[in-house]
Amino acid sequence: MSEWLVLALAMVASVVLVVIIALVRQRTAGDTEDPSETPDVIEYMTMMIGVVYAIVLGLAIAGVWEARSGAQDHVQAEAQALHEISERVRTYPPAVRDQVRADVDTYVSYVVKTEWKTMQDHARVTARGGALLERVRHDVTDYEPKTDFEAQQYQPLLDQMAAADAARQARADSTGATMPGVVWFGLIIGAVVTVAMVFVLQIRRTARELILAGLFSALIAFLLFLIWDFDAPYSRGISASAEPFLALFPHLKG
Repeated sequence: MSEWLVLALAMVASVVLVVIIALVRQRTAGDTEDPSETPDVIEYMTMMIGVVYAIVLGLAIAGVWEARSGAQDHVQAEAQALHEISERVRTYPPAVRDQVRADVDTYVSYVVKTEWKTMQDHARVTARGGALLERVRHDVTDYEPKTDFEAQQYQPLLDQMAAADAARQARADSTGATMPGVVWFGLIIGAVVTVAMVFVLQIRRTARELILAGLFSALIAFLLFLIWDFDAPYSRGISASAEPFLALFPHLKG
């Protein structure tokens, strides 16, 4: 059974249960019971719906913002690890050092100029980027240290290579949308119900009340847009950027 079917059955069952209980209670109520003496629940329900929906919106915004910040952290970690590799090979023989640095520059240039656009347009990384990083790995791991000093630098280089690979994998995992479809369903339905409750209260057509109702609806629309904009960490307006690569490899900006 799919999660959407479970959700639909649960919502229908809850509505039917409430309606049945209300009808049964109305039929079994005594003649002396006066509904006008009970508190009006409309305002209470409106307040509770608004509070619950505000909590849901806050959690959704916090979730997508955390995902966006995490995506930027992955980029920073990857760029920093590659920068460390490029700097630490200075103790290696010139031929090996130059080869490693050239392959690192090729990979970074490809990520910034080509792979980043693929991430934005198709929410994925490329096989070519993985192959270029694998070439850097081979440069680092295939060299056999000739001196004790080179041997001391070898393990830290392997650690930085592993860090770069892990950061790339984390970047690949965070390229898509972070909010499940069922959450979007709840956010949209909640927005419709919350705005609809304004009309249940029978607002008058005064300028003040119409302006407040409009601003309230605009605020909800803005918050939903904010969630949608943060939902794809690399694709939309307020997205993670490739600036850490350019900051640590300034010679590649051209």
